[in-house]
Amino acid sequence: MKEMMTTRLEPRDKLDTGRASAVVVNGPEGVPDWHAIDWRACEDHVRRLRQRIFTASQAQDHKRVRNLQKLMLRSRSNTLLAVRRVTEINAGRLTAGVDGRIVLDGQDKAALTYAVQRRQQPWKARPVKRVYIPKADGRRRPLGIPVIVDRVLQARVATALEPEWEARFEPRSYGFRPGRGCQDAIQAIFNTVKGRNPVRRWVLDADLKAAFDRIDHNHLLAQLGGFPAREQVEDWLQAGVVEQGRFTPTEEGTPQGGVVSPLLLNVALHGMEYAAGVRYRIVGNDGAASVPGKPVLIRYADDFVALCQTRDEAIQVKARLAAWLTPRGLAFNEDKTRVVDLDEGYDFLGFTVRRYHGLLLIKPSKTAVRRIRKRLRTEMRALRGSNAAAVIARLNPIIRGWAAYYRTVVSSEIFNALDHYLWKLVYKWARHSHPNKSTSWVVARYFGMFNRSRRDRWVFGDRDSGAYLQKFTWTRIVRHQMVTGTASPDDAALADYWNTRRRRPRMQPPVDRTTQRLLDSQQGRCTYCGQLLLHADRPPQTPREWEQWFGGLRKAMDHNAISLRQGDSLHDPRLRLLHTHCHRRETGKRQTRKLHASTP
Repeated sequence: MKEMMTTRLEPRDKLDTGRASAVVVNGPEGVPDWHAIDWRACEDHVRRLRQRIFTASQAQDHKRVRNLQKLMLRSRSNTLLAVRRVTEINAGRLTAGVDGRIVLDGQDKAALTYAVQRRQQPWKARPVKRVYIPKADGRRRPLGIPVIVDRVLQARVATALEPEWEARFEPRSYGFRPGRGCQDAIQAIFNTVKGRNPVRRWVLDADLKAAFDRIDHNHLLAQLGGFPAREQVEDWLQAGVVEQGRFTPTEEGTPQGGVVSPLLLNVALHGMEYAAGVRYRIVGNDGAASVPGKPVLIRYADDFVALCQTRDEAIQVKARLAAWLTPRGLAFNEDKTRVVDLDEGYDFLGFTVRRYHGLLLIKPSKTAVRRIRKRLRTEMRALRGSNAAAVIARLNPIIRGWAAYYRTVVSSEIFNALDHYLWKLVYKWARHSHPNKSTSWVVARYFGMFNRSRRDRWVFGDRDSGAYLQKFTWTRIVRHQMVTGTASPDDAALADYWNTRRRRPRMQPPVDRTTQRLLDSQQGRCTYCGQLLLHADRPPQTPREWEQWFGGLRKAMDHNAISLRQGDSLHDPRLRLLHTHCHRRETGKRQTRKLHASTP
């Protein structure tokens, strides 16, 4: 199976990976055993370099910015983190590009790191592979998947480019930026229009037509200025697309699926707030208070809303932005762009923002609720014939991920409705699994007080393992603490602010008490690899990303300690939290040692 999934890079990729076996483990230029790398030291080195780039950019010292960016592009720590990001963290790590290659085991990751770091000739970008994923409206979204080497190089470039622009980006830009996310954008809307008589009651609910695919290359490259890897970025933009074996050149756009593409989109759209007429005044330490009488624009990548005082002002903002977007190769999607009153409401990032009888409420959108109900229904059909443990293992990350995303708004009523719907699905599954058993037998086997911390005897569970199905309502509703003004994790002067922010209870992931205790005691790091279990500066941004995060956690006992006695609880001091892939790796090594020990 491993040979089928893993394909190593060959020398024909112009990156000589064949020399990786000759690496001196303790040498300054060598790559050690992948599992022995000090990731915390790598992260600290890259963070300090990012902070220096940010500070120089703030001071508009362009020469120093370029010199520091060159240093970042040559940094071995940056290369190691880039390889880890595209092979272990990113959702598309198991998706191959046009060369059909992915990198899974540590030996190949070390070889890839060495090859990228030691390459002598400039790398020629490969075309991206066109794939399609379904959208909520039934259509398909085109993605461009680069080859693994291009993804690593893009991750390195993004790390060098991002801190420069973090010092320049506008206050209410929240998409694909460190320390910011969807909840910040939603909270910004709430803070702007809350109250019985909000000043800005009219909304330009805007949608750009295929923004990633239509960005003008010349304008984007002009924005990058003297960035040291500018030619490499241009090479990626013009690499072309391969779809069903046919090559198509790319004269516009940046592939949605590339590691650096979200950052390039933010660079291309920088200045949108000013173009819309937004103005700020300095108030205390925030520095982002809107000038009265001016519109407020809140953007998440290519999705944005402009909050205005009158309908005419909203129409004027749309006209100004249409003219501003034209030289960037972009335009509004007129079918989805509209001007609405708050009493009518609108959807944004999966939420519905609307005033009900003079009170602003933000809820999960009807489309999002229909989508999760369909997902649960489809999963339960697919799980027919499986046991209860498989049902629980498959559904728990979905439930907890969706609830984690929507826990910051008015979701209690919808959580209750989804729990009722889910109960009917699992009950139907249980009856289908045992058609000849009575209702009382089915209830006694699959339902009970499995969660001892809650007095609920209608919890679906597995009596053999004690595992149980989560409920949406078990996720507590908390008000999100919006990021302050232009604050960025790359700003060394705000280190205390970000440390305090990460420790606040409302900013913690919605996990059970045992998991939270383990996260705190382990300082948020996996006990096997030492890497962060949750990247605080880049938390999950969608229900699916939260689902993947929950699915990637594993509770396990420390097998170096004395073996457990019958009846030991989850509060055992030997319990620890680690990545699921690390647990599999450790279990495999332990089984191998036992096999060698038993072999004469």
